[in-house]
Amino acid sequence: MTSLNVWDIHGGIHPPECKDLSNRAPIQRMPLPARLIVPLAQHLGAPAEPCVALGEQVLKGQKIAEASGFVSAPVHAPTSGTVSFIGPQPYPHVSGMTATAIIIDSDGLDQWIELQPHTDYRQLLPAELLDIIRQAGINGLGGAGFPTAVKLTAPPTQTIRTLIINGTECEPYITADDLLMREKAAELIAGIEILEYLIQPQEVLIGIEDNKPEAIAAVRAAVANRPYVVKVLPTKYPSGGEKQLIQILTGEEVPSGGLPADIGMLCQNVGTCVAIHDAVLLGKPLISRITTLTGEALAQPMNVEALIGTPVAELLTFAGLDSGKLNRLIMGGPMMGFTLPSMDVPLIKTTNCLLASTLVELPPPPPALPCIRCGECAEVCPASLLPQQLHFFALGQEHEQLKAYNLFDCIECGACAYVCPSSIPLVQYYRAAKGEIRALEQKQQKAEHSKQRFELRQERLRRAEEQKEADRKARAERAARAKEAQAQTASQDDPVTRVQAQKVGLSEEQKKLKIEASMAQVALKKAEKQLAAHATPELEAQVAELRIAASSAQQALDAANAAAPPAQATPAPANDEAAKKAKIEAAMLRAQVRKLEKLETRDDEQQAELTRLQAQLTEAEQALAGAQQGAPTAPSKPAGDEVLKKAKIELAMKRAELKKAEKAGADEAELSKLRDGLASAEQALHAAEEKSSKPAPELVRTEKRPIDEQARALKTEVAFARADLRKLERDSDSDATRVEAARQRLNEAERKLQEYTDS
Repeated sequence: MTSLNVWDIHGGIHPPECKDLSNRAPIQRMPLPARLIVPLAQHLGAPAEPCVALGEQVLKGQKIAEASGFVSAPVHAPTSGTVSFIGPQPYPHVSGMTATAIIIDSDGLDQWIELQPHTDYRQLLPAELLDIIRQAGINGLGGAGFPTAVKLTAPPTQTIRTLIINGTECEPYITADDLLMREKAAELIAGIEILEYLIQPQEVLIGIEDNKPEAIAAVRAAVANRPYVVKVLPTKYPSGGEKQLIQILTGEEVPSGGLPADIGMLCQNVGTCVAIHDAVLLGKPLISRITTLTGEALAQPMNVEALIGTPVAELLTFAGLDSGKLNRLIMGGPMMGFTLPSMDVPLIKTTNCLLASTLVELPPPPPALPCIRCGECAEVCPASLLPQQLHFFALGQEHEQLKAYNLFDCIECGACAYVCPSSIPLVQYYRAAKGEIRALEQKQQKAEHSKQRFELRQERLRRAEEQKEADRKARAERAARAKEAQAQTASQDDPVTRVQAQKVGLSEEQKKLKIEASMAQVALKKAEKQLAAHATPELEAQVAELRIAASSAQQALDAANAAAPPAQATPAPANDEAAKKAKIEAAMLRAQVRKLEKLETRDDEQQAELTRLQAQLTEAEQALAGAQQGAPTAPSKPAGDEVLKKAKIELAMKRAELKKAEKAGADEAELSKLRDGLASAEQALHAAEEKSSKPAPELVRTEKRPIDEQARALKTEVAFARADLRKLERDSDSDATRVEAARQRLNEAERKLQEYTDS
């Protein structure tokens, strides 16, 4: 289908086209270079990350760098060979900067990987088809190089109703798309069909300028009966701009600051469509492109299909570069391209033209003069901006005014600078201002991000502190409740306490039954705690029996209380109360002493604690004996006896500290300090003994028996064997074989110890 219904755009210019230099010959094939320099940043967005190693053999089409983010694209080997270098290399940029690249030394075989074409792509899901395009490393071949898969991923809220194929190629000198449409029209239409299946637009428009009659004829023939509209538009620069082409073909305008997808439009370059055809139907990634080699410094201007990474110097040599005539080497066209400071850079995916111009062909602009406010720049601006005002705001670094006057709607086409009578390089000012604004916005974003992180951290710390305080209060409340409950339980479960509290008015039979009921309750609670810690059938049966016994004891007590009236209370003598207290204290101390005495091996701290408890037990037994004989509670001890007791305990503690430090291998300074403390404790003990009412101790020197290492080892083995056996017996899941083996080990250890002791 064809249609002549097109619209016009504001402004625009008609510079000399100079396209006949390179559009007279068919596309040439570039010989295989010996070395290819493949940069990792050939697209807009994050650079790719290498996935090959130095010295690795690669095949043509093999992925050598992975996409490092959503807005990124992978990179593939343009030919087979060896990875000889990964690192900084000259990069095609006006500044002469370097960028990370992978150098491949060609093996001359140009051997492909195994390709995986998808001729039946209509059987694939859209997501699978989109991933094929993404993995092929395709980005826009007619502009800034935005990753194609990202551009095709429209938000769910947006519907693409019009697919626009850009074949305008409006900039002077460049004819790469013209020759591509002439020679690869069938592949172009096949790529459009893939896009149509993927995004399901309502219409497809193909825009071509009227200065490409051969391309128009080829595309019309390839379209045939398909419902695609080929729109031929008048030649005008910059009609190839995305927003400008949409306005020309549809009459609709993309809003300021918006994207074509906001109004249901999607634009793709003809070269990108052919690359999609190669990726899907042939299984080939993007490793080459058609590039225009033109300019009067070349003997044979042409369009060449060259591998990505081919050195620019080899391309120009292939086209017959006359270095004596060369004045400026421009990558891109004369309007939007940039001067290359060196020919050591490689061809990349966005390189559509290399313009080798002479001094006469593109003379340098005259020195810039002050603006005369003629308004010519505003007349030709295709974005309907005010370039004069933007220039003044850029000079004054008035960033807010620049944004208010829609600086970022400028497509940097150069039309304003082209018509400026004062030769002011307006586009350079706009680019610099855009860079400054972006840098400031990034700083502001980082500062805001840091502020948010700081505030969030402060909030987290505040919440954590509040939680800690709440936890502390909760623990304190739980501890208080537990202490209160423990005190109540102790008063209820202790037979002595309950008997003392309730003995008034009870008969001997009632007292006996009450004690039995209390003891049954204590045994039941103890068994229930063991059952909660280690649930076994034996413990469950034992708990059930104890519950029955406790219930029976309580019933007997209740029956006795109901049957017999309480006896008249007789107050207990004071000395009986004192004797009971002394008996309880002595029993507690005796239990602690026995616990320590049962230890087969005691460290110094345990020995000191045992000495202290033995002294307290002796005093408690003396007090108990006095109370039981009807004597009043032992009188207060003389002050000297109390001092003597403290001195003995202090001496034992100092001796234990010294022995512990000697075993730990402490330094001499610490040992000397501890020895001084021990000597002081001994002197204090002697002084306390002299002042005490107790007779002086009789010092009897006895020879210590030497330590029997064999006996100690045998005793240790017995202790470990006994501990292991008890542990297995407590565990209800223990294997019977292991229990029997542990029991035999203990018997054997005890037998050996007994034999050694008898000998």
